[in-house]
Amino acid sequence: MLTRSAADYERPSVSVDTILFATLDESLHVLLIRRGRWPFEGYWALPGGFVEIDESLEDAAARELFEETGLTDVSLQQLHAFGDPGRDPRTRVITISYLAQVDERQARKIRAGDDAADARWWPVSGLPPLAFDHAYILEFAMQRLTNLNQP
Repeated sequence: MLTRSAADYERPSVSVDTILFATLDESLHVLLIRRGRWPFEGYWALPGGFVEIDESLEDAAARELFEETGLTDVSLQQLHAFGDPGRDPRTRVITISYLAQVDERQARKIRAGDDAADARWWPVSGLPPLAFDHAYILEFAMQRLTNLNQP
């Protein structure tokens, strides 16, 4: 019997993406960052990034959210894993998405940082083209949010 070890397999990278909603001016908005680096430089995207080897998924999501938007103390809930092999042109990346809603007071505290050239709330009814597969991830999150808010 041939026994294989973990070293015999290629390893995908793991990232986290956060879908953060807020109701502003009586309409649902989502927080997006403008990417400051390749790939998709200049495109809008969900806040997120790669998981460090020594951190939990939850810690990575909170860290990336803080680094790119300045937000802290956000109650993140794991939403779904997305793993289409072509979702990132750099390498094979599996992302774990997180969902949260914040109030208007907390929503007003955003500021762009790290590799985010800008951070802005966008009405979900008028989104720009999104990087990676983030339009699909956002659509999935909106369906989940709708299901959570139904009686």
